[in-house]
Amino acid sequence: MSQARLSHFRVAPEAMNAMLGVSTTLAASMLEKPLRHLVDIRVSQINGCAFCLDMHAREFLSTDPDLQRLNSVAAWREAGFYSDRERAALQWAESLTLLGSAHPPQDHFDALRPHFSDKEVVELTVAVAQINAWNRVSVGMAVPVARKALAAAA
Repeated sequence: MSQARLSHFRVAPEAMNAMLGVSTTLAASMLEKPLRHLVDIRVSQINGCAFCLDMHAREFLSTDPDLQRLNSVAAWREAGFYSDRERAALQWAESLTLLGSAHPPQDHFDALRPHFSDKEVVELTVAVAQINAWNRVSVGMAVPVARKALAAAA
Protein backbone atom coordinates (compact mmCIF):
# COMPACT_ATOMS: atom_id res chain seq x y z
CA MET A 1 0.00 0.00 0.00
CA SER A 2 1.38 3.41 -0.90
CA GLN A 3 -1.07 5.77 0.83
CA ALA A 4 -2.73 5.78 4.24
CA ARG A 5 -6.51 5.52 4.40
CA LEU A 6 -6.73 8.85 6.23
CA SER A 7 -4.21 11.47 7.26
CA HIS A 8 -4.90 10.84 10.94
CA PHE A 9 -2.59 13.61 12.19
CA ARG A 10 -4.37 16.13 9.97
CA VAL A 11 -7.91 14.86 10.64
CA ALA A 12 -7.60 14.47 14.44
CA PRO A 13 -4.56 16.46 15.60
CA GLU A 14 -5.72 16.72 19.22
CA ALA A 15 -6.00 12.95 19.63
CA MET A 16 -2.73 12.30 17.83
CA ASN A 17 -0.91 14.98 19.82
CA ALA A 18 -2.20 13.39 23.03
CA MET A 19 -0.71 10.08 21.90
CA LEU A 20 2.55 11.83 21.06
CA GLY A 21 2.54 13.33 24.57
CA VAL A 22 2.38 9.87 26.14
CA SER A 23 5.20 8.70 23.87
CA THR A 24 7.30 11.73 24.84
CA THR A 25 6.74 11.00 28.53
CA LEU A 26 7.75 7.36 28.01
CA ALA A 27 10.90 8.40 26.16
CA ALA A 28 12.00 10.12 29.38
CA SER A 29 11.11 7.12 31.56
CA MET A 30 13.53 5.03 33.59
CA LEU A 31 13.35 2.24 30.98
CA GLU A 32 16.46 2.00 28.84
CA LYS A 33 15.99 2.66 25.12
CA PRO A 34 17.11 -0.73 23.76
CA LEU A 35 14.64 -2.50 26.07
CA ARG A 36 11.79 -0.19 25.04
CA HIS A 37 12.62 -0.78 21.38
CA LEU A 38 12.67 -4.57 21.86
CA VAL A 39 9.22 -4.36 23.48
CA ASP A 40 7.92 -2.13 20.67
CA ILE A 41 9.31 -4.54 18.07
CA ARG A 42 7.80 -7.63 19.70
CA VAL A 43 4.37 -6.06 20.15
CA SER A 44 4.44 -4.75 16.57
CA GLN A 45 5.34 -8.25 15.34
CA ILE A 46 2.37 -9.74 17.18
CA ASN A 47 0.03 -7.04 15.86
CA GLY A 48 1.37 -7.21 12.31
CA CYS A 49 2.16 -3.49 12.18
CA ALA A 50 4.73 -3.09 9.41
CA PHE A 51 5.12 0.68 9.89
CA CYS A 52 5.87 0.45 13.63
CA LEU A 53 8.03 -2.65 13.18
CA ASP A 54 10.20 -0.88 10.62
CA MET A 55 10.49 2.27 12.74
CA HIS A 56 11.34 0.51 16.01
CA ALA A 57 13.77 -1.92 14.39
CA ARG A 58 15.69 1.06 13.03
CA GLU A 59 15.55 2.76 16.44
CA PHE A 60 16.81 -0.40 18.11
CA LEU A 61 19.78 -0.59 15.76
CA SER A 62 20.63 3.03 16.57
CA THR A 63 20.95 2.11 20.27
CA ASP A 64 22.15 -1.49 19.95
CA PRO A 65 23.76 -2.40 16.61
CA ASP A 66 23.49 -6.15 17.30
CA LEU A 67 21.61 -7.39 14.23
CA GLN A 68 21.35 -10.89 15.68
CA ARG A 69 19.40 -9.60 18.69
CA LEU A 70 17.09 -7.67 16.37
CA ASN A 71 16.53 -10.62 14.06
CA SER A 72 15.68 -12.96 16.93
CA VAL A 73 13.12 -10.90 18.86
CA ALA A 74 10.24 -13.11 17.68
CA ALA A 75 12.10 -16.14 19.07
CA TRP A 76 13.47 -14.50 22.22
CA ARG A 77 12.69 -17.56 24.35
CA GLU A 78 15.01 -19.73 22.26
CA ALA A 79 17.78 -17.17 21.78
CA GLY A 80 20.30 -16.95 24.59
CA PHE A 81 21.33 -13.35 24.13
CA TYR A 82 18.59 -11.46 25.96
CA SER A 83 19.06 -10.49 29.60
CA ASP A 84 16.71 -11.72 32.31
CA ARG A 85 15.34 -8.17 32.50
CA GLU A 86 14.64 -8.14 28.75
CA ARG A 87 13.05 -11.60 28.91
CA ALA A 88 10.73 -10.53 31.71
CA ALA A 89 9.76 -7.39 29.76
CA LEU A 90 9.13 -9.32 26.53
CA GLN A 91 7.03 -11.90 28.34
CA TRP A 92 4.98 -9.13 30.00
CA ALA A 93 4.58 -7.32 26.67
CA GLU A 94 3.29 -10.48 25.00
CA SER A 95 0.89 -11.18 27.86
CA LEU A 96 -0.59 -7.68 27.75
CA THR A 97 -0.82 -7.70 23.95
CA LEU A 98 -2.60 -11.05 23.81
CA LEU A 99 -5.37 -10.15 26.28
CA GLY A 100 -7.96 -11.74 24.00
CA SER A 101 -6.40 -15.15 24.67
CA ALA A 102 -5.99 -14.88 28.43
CA HIS A 103 -5.22 -12.31 31.06
CA PRO A 104 -1.55 -12.05 32.06
CA PRO A 105 -0.78 -14.78 34.56
CA GLN A 106 0.55 -13.84 37.98
CA ASP A 107 3.87 -15.57 37.29
CA HIS A 108 4.50 -13.20 34.34
CA PHE A 109 4.01 -10.24 36.69
CA ASP A 110 6.11 -11.92 39.38
CA ALA A 111 8.93 -12.38 36.85
CA LEU A 112 9.20 -8.60 36.55
CA ARG A 113 9.74 -8.00 40.27
CA PRO A 114 13.45 -8.95 40.55
CA HIS A 115 14.35 -6.78 37.55
CA PHE A 116 12.06 -3.73 37.67
CA SER A 117 11.14 -1.17 40.32
CA ASP A 118 7.44 -0.49 40.91
CA LYS A 119 7.71 2.66 38.80
CA GLU A 120 9.42 0.76 36.00
CA VAL A 121 6.67 -1.90 36.05
CA VAL A 122 4.06 0.81 35.58
CA GLU A 123 6.13 2.56 32.89
CA LEU A 124 6.63 -0.74 31.07
CA THR A 125 2.92 -1.49 31.26
CA VAL A 126 2.05 1.94 29.86
CA ALA A 127 4.72 1.51 27.14
CA VAL A 128 3.11 -1.78 26.09
CA ALA A 129 -0.33 -0.15 26.07
CA GLN A 130 1.05 2.75 24.04
CA ILE A 131 2.70 0.64 21.33
CA ASN A 132 -0.49 -1.40 21.08
CA ALA A 133 -2.40 1.87 20.55
CA TRP A 134 0.07 3.07 17.91
CA ASN A 135 -0.13 -0.32 16.18
CA ARG A 136 -3.91 -0.10 16.02
CA VAL A 137 -3.84 3.41 14.59
CA SER A 138 -1.16 2.53 12.03
CA VAL A 139 -2.80 -0.74 10.98
CA GLY A 140 -6.28 0.81 10.97
CA MET A 141 -5.17 3.74 8.82
CA ALA A 142 -3.01 1.42 6.65
CA VAL A 143 0.06 3.60 7.17
CA PRO A 144 2.54 2.57 4.48
CA VAL A 145 6.16 1.71 5.09
CA ALA A 146 8.49 3.78 2.97
CA ARG A 147 11.37 1.85 1.44
CA LYS A 148 14.61 3.06 3.04
CA ALA A 149 18.23 2.12 2.76
CA LEU A 150 19.79 0.35 5.70
CA ALA A 151 21.82 2.80 7.73
CA ALA A 152 25.54 2.16 7.71
CA ALA A 153 26.86 0.40 10.81
CA ALA A 154 28.87 2.58 13.14
